[in-house]
This record gives sequence, C-alpha cells and structure tokens, in this order.
Amino acid sequence: MINVRAIDELAQRLATLVPPGFDAAKDDLAKTFRATLQSGLERLNLVTREEFDVQRLVLLRSREKLEALEKRLAQLEAEQRSS
Repeated sequence: MINVRAIDELAQRLATLVPPGFDAAKDDLAKTFRATLQSGLERLNLVTREEFDVQRLVLLRSREKLEALEKRLAQLEAEQRSS
C-alpha cells in the first residue's frame, strides 16, 4: 500500500512552491498534486516493503536449497566416478 502521509507531505511541499499571487489556489493545487501523485504511483504497480521482504526471504531459502542440491549432486557424481 502506498504511504498516504508521504504523498500528502510531498503535495504540500509542491503547493509551497506556488508563486505568491496564487495563494487562493494553493489548496486546490495541493489536492491536485496529491491526486496526481497517488494516481501515478498506483500505475507503477509497486509492492509494499512487507511483500518485498517476504519474497526476499523466499528467494533466499530457495537459493540455499539449490546450493545444497548442487552440492549433493556433485557428491553423487564424484561417488559414481570413483566406483
């Protein structure tokens, strides 16, 4: 899930960059910035940090199993050659 507070903070920072003559439009611009940022980030199809960490652990376990299987295979091949 996208961090809504971070989007709000960024939208507010962007709104502070609006020239002084447009003070009346700052709130509307902040809302527009927020909506645009949120829409753009949702289209990126990002994963949460939690999902990323879970997949990283799954990959790590898979890599460990693969290394163990490769080692075992090498042992079996060595035994077969020596027989």
